[in-house]
Amino acid sequence: MELSPLPMLAASRFLSLSPLLAPTCPQRTAPSVRVATQTLEAPEAPKPPRPSPRRSAVAEVKGALDPIAALNRFEEVLQTQDCNIILRHCGDIRRWDDLSKVFEWMQEREMTNAASYSSYFKYLGLSRDPARVLRVYGAIKDRTLRVHVSVCNSVLGCLVKNGRLDSSFKLYDEMIREGLSPDPFTYSTLLAGCMKLKQGYTKAMGLINEMKSRGLQMDIVIYGTLLAICASHNYCEEAEVYFQKMKDEGHSPNLFHYSSLLNAYSENSDYGKAELLMKDLRSSGLTPNKVMLTTLLKVYSKGGLFEKAKGLLTELEASGFAQDEMPYCILIDGLVKGGKIQEANILFNEMKEKGVKSDGYAFSIMISALHRGGHHQESKQLAKEFESENASYDLVMLNTSLRTYCSTNDMESVMRMLKKMDESNISPDNITFNTLIRYFCNAKVCHLAYKTVEDMHAKGHQLNEVFSSCKSFSNSIMDQTSAIKPLLLSPSLIRIITLFIFFILFWFSHIVFHLGL
Repeated sequence: MELSPLPMLAASRFLSLSPLLAPTCPQRTAPSVRVATQTLEAPEAPKPPRPSPRRSAVAEVKGALDPIAALNRFEEVLQTQDCNIILRHCGDIRRWDDLSKVFEWMQEREMTNAASYSSYFKYLGLSRDPARVLRVYGAIKDRTLRVHVSVCNSVLGCLVKNGRLDSSFKLYDEMIREGLSPDPFTYSTLLAGCMKLKQGYTKAMGLINEMKSRGLQMDIVIYGTLLAICASHNYCEEAEVYFQKMKDEGHSPNLFHYSSLLNAYSENSDYGKAELLMKDLRSSGLTPNKVMLTTLLKVYSKGGLFEKAKGLLTELEASGFAQDEMPYCILIDGLVKGGKIQEANILFNEMKEKGVKSDGYAFSIMISALHRGGHHQESKQLAKEFESENASYDLVMLNTSLRTYCSTNDMESVMRMLKKMDESNISPDNITFNTLIRYFCNAKVCHLAYKTVEDMHAKGHQLNEVFSSCKSFSNSIMDQTSAIKPLLLSPSLIRIITLFIFFILFWFSHIVFHLGL
């Protein structure tokens, strides 16, 4: 019986059978041949779809060094949501100039929506440019857009994060009058600002009552913010009430909630309640983190439980949570305030031996402690040690160093600190001015004392209680000087007379200071 012809195989020159072999090919081989044929002719795997023109355009603009030129090339392809993606990309990679250029490009072509403004304001907040946020928001003409909740939330969030608290609450009132319907995120944002207000707890209670009157419920985020407000304003009992209320409503507290309540206990050094709270935390299945353990260390240190504090510091070191100076500073500060300066100094030296980097906080605590304890030379030596190892200063460390150099009559170091203050563009505060005036008075450098008082008044600061008896007289010097000018006295003579009066003034304050009056 002859085999049926195999037309499909003839199409392949690699598998075509020789004419001599074809008639004698066993029948049992035919199935395997058919399998091979089917394998060769199996359909190819589908290719991935090509990216759409819009997606390709977005990718190219995001990778362009000049996003505006790229946007111009793809202007006919891109839509508003595509431009929003590009806008957020500029913000995510912190290209602040490009962020504003892209947004302005979108504005010129009327390719913006609420999401565009919301994203733009959010990233301007991160770039610390609240002035631009207020300017752009103020220029919005569309009332619906002005009171869009996401836009308003971003504006308020920018102001709060950048410390413009009064402006944020005033603007919120304007938004409400224009028709804003706030959501829980709006209130959460404003409550975060209450933590830094002097009357923050009272303001927070007003917001909570307003929120409830609108039918909105407190969520776990708002409870957390409220606990932090209570802690920062020393409302410990109220914090306990809100913590329990949150649990009663079915919310499971997280580490932030526990940490806020623990911080409230630290303000009162209530280590008993702090330890009970830590037990409750562990029983709920949570593990205390670095923040919580550091806060507990503060509770022990402020409460005078130094042995417990030292044990907890050892635990922090073993867990890798004591790689910066903060845990050491907490205990050092507690020891200093407890009158244990030598123990504090030993711990400070141990911290240095372990290679813990100090940003100046620990040095500032010890320099001040030694200075107040009458160890002026040791204080000065420590100030010089910090100066030799650190190029950067903040105002606190500069004031601390100035005090110790003034107490040891080291004029050269005092002038070096003032030069460093100018080079670092650090503005002196009331402590700086009063420290210098006291020192220049004692050193009988009257012209420097006079110049310092001039600078002090120009910057809006006042003499402290040490010079209170001379304060009105000091202020009257300028009035008397200005009264002499109509008499056509020369400016140099006016200055000589003023310096003479000022010299008498500071000799008087010098006597008052040494007599302890």
